[in-house]
Amino acid sequence: MISLLRRRREPAGVDRSIVVEGSRKVTGGKQKNRVVMTMAVFFAIYGAIAGRLVYLANLDPQSSGPPESRVTASRPDIVDRNGEVLATDIKTASLFAEPRRIVDADEVIEKISTVLPDIDVEQTYKKLKSGAGFVWLKRQLTPRQQAEIFQLGLPGIGFRTEKRRFYPAGATTSYIVGLTNIDNQGISGLEKYIDDQGLADLQASGLAVAKDLQPVKLSVDLRVQHIVYDEIVNGLEKYRALAAGAVVLDVRTGEVVAMASAPDFDPNNPYNAKDKDRLNRMSAGLYEMGSTIKSFTTAMALDSGKVNLESKFDASRPIVIGGRTIRDFRGKGRVLTVPEVFMFSSNIGSAKEAEVVGVEGHREFLRRLGLLTRMQTELPEVARPTEPKVWKKVHSITAAFGHGFSTTPLQTAVGVAALMNGGYLMSPTFLPRTKEQAMASSTKVVQDSTVDAMRYLYRINAEKGGGKRGAVPGFRVGGKTGTAEKVVNGRYSSEKNFNAFVAVFPMDDPQYLVLTIIDEPKGENSERSLTAGLSAAPISANIVRRAGVLLGVKPEFGHESAATVASYQ
Repeated sequence: MISLLRRRREPAGVDRSIVVEGSRKVTGGKQKNRVVMTMAVFFAIYGAIAGRLVYLANLDPQSSGPPESRVTASRPDIVDRNGEVLATDIKTASLFAEPRRIVDADEVIEKISTVLPDIDVEQTYKKLKSGAGFVWLKRQLTPRQQAEIFQLGLPGIGFRTEKRRFYPAGATTSYIVGLTNIDNQGISGLEKYIDDQGLADLQASGLAVAKDLQPVKLSVDLRVQHIVYDEIVNGLEKYRALAAGAVVLDVRTGEVVAMASAPDFDPNNPYNAKDKDRLNRMSAGLYEMGSTIKSFTTAMALDSGKVNLESKFDASRPIVIGGRTIRDFRGKGRVLTVPEVFMFSSNIGSAKEAEVVGVEGHREFLRRLGLLTRMQTELPEVARPTEPKVWKKVHSITAAFGHGFSTTPLQTAVGVAALMNGGYLMSPTFLPRTKEQAMASSTKVVQDSTVDAMRYLYRINAEKGGGKRGAVPGFRVGGKTGTAEKVVNGRYSSEKNFNAFVAVFPMDDPQYLVLTIIDEPKGENSERSLTAGLSAAPISANIVRRAGVLLGVKPEFGHESAATVASYQ
């Protein structure tokens, strides 16, 4: 029965062997297709993996993954003229994260905050949730912070060894040496100058290797620098002033031996370096320098050949010009000789000295001495002097006693140095320079006879005139005070002074110049501003007294030479 049914299901005339063979062919085709599909899947997977590897290999590790293990580009040490280190590189660790590996951002922040309580929680949370391959969390950790964070055992958190700048002298040399940023690149002072001389290019090319970088030696003497810094900081406090500063200049070479300004900042922790009162007032501050400018007025008159030390000027009456009345402070009310004009710091006498030369001659002389043009030196922070666009007689009259134009204290010091060193104007330098090198790049600006006369006037002023408080026994100091009334609401105020004192020693053979400034000094138990003789001069005297021997000047006691004119004609 069953065989009959089977026969019925098979189509008539069909050979059963043929049906079986066809079934085998269909089954074999399906297996072949599965093998091909399987191979295609495997190829696709391995292709994707290979493509991902190529992609990752071409990614910038700084932006998408942990940074390469290398130390930040090196900087050369900065040393003073005696080899004392002023700036050097030290190794430090910086904290980074790989957000793609962070499991719980809240936990990471909570634990890191126990070590870095000042970390910005909101900003750090955004970084950790960004999904980026690499982000900085905190640069330049202390060794203790690094150890404590390491012990937290947080996945996706790591450290990179970098270099940061360390300044052993701290605030003492801050305005000279300058600063670097978080990436160890110079941004101010001599640090920036070094970058501009080619270090930045070496760093960019990867050639700034520590062992190949020679120290940069400065003309600064750290011993003298400490004295200058100490005296201006003490003066700032003693006279309750807004600011103070000083510079010690070698008049024979133009080298800056020391220079400081206060208020200052600590370059190892420069949180307040950008505050508006943190300014290098010696090179970047512009001031009407007051009666120190009379040094140039008198030198100009003498150098013109129209005036000599025996010349006289009538200072008995005020000068009225351009709606202004020019008077003397504690004037003598009589005719004055040139030495008396200088010693008594007569505004009237100085104005008449300028009249002898004329307006254009006056302006040309100030330019010749470098007082009206931007000073050239290594320090980047240098201000450009200001002057009237068109000089008239009234401008020449007021400029004669230091009003009406502004320059920097360092430029004033450089100009006075030219009147003392034989008449040669030398650009100031913070790098060592020999006398021969200085002379090769200097310009003769006044005659020898003018130099002799100015040395005499400086010495006699310290002996008998307004510079007596700047004198130091044994060091044969000569000097000139400068008390300038400050402009308040467009008018000169008798209540606020900007004071300066310039000292040169030893006057028988000038070697060094000290210029000190102090802004709005006040007397004890008084709000009235002091004069330069009572504030800037004593600071200068203290510097000379403490630093003179360190500078190689041998003091002579008991036979101080009187002021004489060696060869004036």
